Amino acid sequence: MRPRLASRLDDLLRPRTPSGRVLVTGWFSFRDGEVTAGDALAQRAVSAALDRLGIAHDTAWSPVFAPGALTLEAAHPADYEQLLFVCGPVHGERFTELHRRYASCRRVAVGVSLVAPDGAAARGFHRVMARDGREHGPLPDLAAAAPARSATPVAGVALTHGQGEYGDRRTHDRVAGTVLPWLAGKDAARIEADTRLAHGDWRHCGTPDQYLSLIGRLDVMVTDRLHGLVLALRAGVPALAVDPVRGAAKVSAQARLLRWPALLPGESLTEGLLDRWWDWCLSPAGRDAARRRRVRLLRETAAEWADRP
Repeated sequence: MRPRLASRLDDLLRPRTPSGRVLVTGWFSFRDGEVTAGDALAQRAVSAALDRLGIAHDTAWSPVFAPGALTLEAAHPADYEQLLFVCGPVHGERFTELHRRYASCRRVAVGVSLVAPDGAAARGFHRVMARDGREHGPLPDLAAAAPARSATPVAGVALTHGQGEYGDRRTHDRVAGTVLPWLAGKDAARIEADTRLAHGDWRHCGTPDQYLSLIGRLDVMVTDRLHGLVLALRAGVPALAVDPVRGAAKVSAQARLLRWPALLPGESLTEGLLDRWWDWCLSPAGRDAARRRRVRLLRETAAEWADRP
């Protein structure tokens, strides 16, 4: 049986004093570093393992990715006994500065890739446990060991910036300017679900059936497009719809026809209204309402084509 992460860290961080504090770092700590889902999950796994071991620690984050969190600039070397670098390739000039700044700390790395095992970046660490290690075999990637949390909703986003035919009745820019920043603050997995089809562009579906398969896997659709609304409901997915035309137009007409309540006017759109209907769409009531619309639409479709040759 392979040693668990806590056991590996317990070994990696020895020797240590009972009161010694650890600074957890990674590519997620560099101001201009890339933060991937794997990086963040690796940090979560390591932090949970350190908690289990009773080892006091802090994590340094990029101020661009996590404004207000502890940064490398604010994490004073004198406050830490050890620096623990987590995940990612050990390579480049950033490590030269990291080793220089934390020269007074014992520096170790775990779950990293050793691009150049004999390079200065790697040799600057006192110990390394690599995920591509050759001498002692690879360490299981840390992201796989991260504690599970409850799943977040998957939200499709289908907005249009066009429809110039509506002239000065258009509020499309205002709608996008309200919806997109609001969505960025939601704890949800956001997927662009543009209704446009295209051949040869992997970012777009190539057939309507592909699109229906896509939206059928969503938890909610946020849209100011008529077909974003109608096709979401056909798939049984709650749609948070916004009519981007001042005075109401086709989106409102279809919402009324389907008796769908989650419809907001673009000219008076607010984050408060979006929050209210977002919560409803994700509630049992919203999900049940969408399923009923799906049943109705499929029944009407079956009746439409029942007697056709």
